[in-house]
Amino acid sequence: MIRQVADDLLGAEPAVLTGALVGYARVSTRDQRLDRQTRALEAAGCIRIFADKLSGKNTDREELTKALDYLRPGDTLVVPSLDRLARSLADLITIVADLRRRGVGFRSLKEALDTTTPGGRLVFHVFAPSLSSSAS
Repeated sequence: MIRQVADDLLGAEPAVLTGALVGYARVSTRDQRLDRQTRALEAAGCIRIFADKLSGKNTDREELTKALDYLRPGDTLVVPSLDRLARSLADLITIVADLRRRGVGFRSLKEALDTTTPGGRLVFHVFAPSLSSSAS
């Protein structure tokens, strides 16, 4: 399983990424505002933005599910920062590997990670071995 995740993260990106940039934003409580995140996603060129007002610990995030369902091969999921998407490193790697298997790119604005580039794929490949130590 770990080898498959690593292979998925290092695999070549589709020759032409012609799809849309799709944003996902999240705040932890209903009192917090999404404005700053949505402005950053709009500035990055996202044509559609999904947003949750839920704790990251909540595994049932309706808007994240909708965003993942909306994405098509060639699209790229864009998040303001990694902690807005995933609850843990293992969760992040699982989500990104699933996106790659589907032919979908991933970009985090704050950390400047972009799996549509060889450097971005390498960064995620370096993360992947940590799964084996957390799974034991």
